[in-house]
Amino acid sequence: MSSLLAFSPEVAAARKAGQPIVALESTIIAHGLPRPRNLETARLLEAEVREAGAVPATIAVADGRLRIGLDAAQLEELAVADGVLKVSRRDLAGCIATGRTGATTVAATMVAAQLAGIRAFATGGIGGVHRGAERDFDVSADLEELARTPVAVVCAGAKSILDLPKTLEVLETKGVAVVGYRTDEFPAFFCRASGLAVPLRLDSVAEIANLLDVQRRLGLTSGVLVVNPIPKAAALPEELVEGAIAEALAVATAAGIGGKQITPFLLARIVELTGGQSVEANVALALSNVRLAAEITVALHALGEPILPTPRIRPRSRQMDAM
Repeated sequence: MSSLLAFSPEVAAARKAGQPIVALESTIIAHGLPRPRNLETARLLEAEVREAGAVPATIAVADGRLRIGLDAAQLEELAVADGVLKVSRRDLAGCIATGRTGATTVAATMVAAQLAGIRAFATGGIGGVHRGAERDFDVSADLEELARTPVAVVCAGAKSILDLPKTLEVLETKGVAVVGYRTDEFPAFFCRASGLAVPLRLDSVAEIANLLDVQRRLGLTSGVLVVNPIPKAAALPEELVEGAIAEALAVATAAGIGGKQITPFLLARIVELTGGQSVEANVALALSNVRLAAEITVALHALGEPILPTPRIRPRSRQMDAM
């Protein structure tokens, strides 16, 4: 096993025993939720996975290694640390090489999950095409990762701050299968529906697990996006969400905020504008997605799905060691 990867004792034992494992991203801990709610939620998410019969593997970068699973102390350290990098695919090598602490986005968590042989990953919402992307080409790396990394991602659709029609168009162009879990419409993160149709609706965990099994056997190298609407009781009114987004976008534009800073800025501003309602909605949808991902993973395990082999990472050369 490469020295670039570090498995927590719980995840290492699960791999050895062939138990189902669910990957969890860490951006929600470092950048997505306010303290101390972030640590409370991280613990709840892991507990939800265990309750469903799987093992959680929260992904992050720390001490020069890509961490596949965090122990209790590491989870708490990530939740209280300042200056944590937001790490996408392009940032992984730099974060590891410089020994920085990094929280992984959807894209980076998918990379880590594939390296660890983990088939399913749960998050709140994916990134996508930002509003106004026709002017600044701001498109999340999550979409490209979904096109080339065979990991199933369970989410509540794309984040409400995005241009959802364009996001779906890019997913179609990239050949990413989008599956609505008990829904005909693409969810809009804080809201249950967007008015946009999903290409395929499946109403059971067993059906989704079978689709993922077929995807693997066909040798398709793209991911599968499973969209799971936020629970009804936690959903926010569309007019509240759109009003908050419009005001938050106006502030961001005036301040010149863009790039990887735009999403955490907008989400934080929306928390203020909704009086904290968006935090409760975010936690509820994340818990729902984690439960579904765990159930899918358990069903895959029942089909005899193996833990995939860890791809070989190129060893350090003697010439490099001598430099």
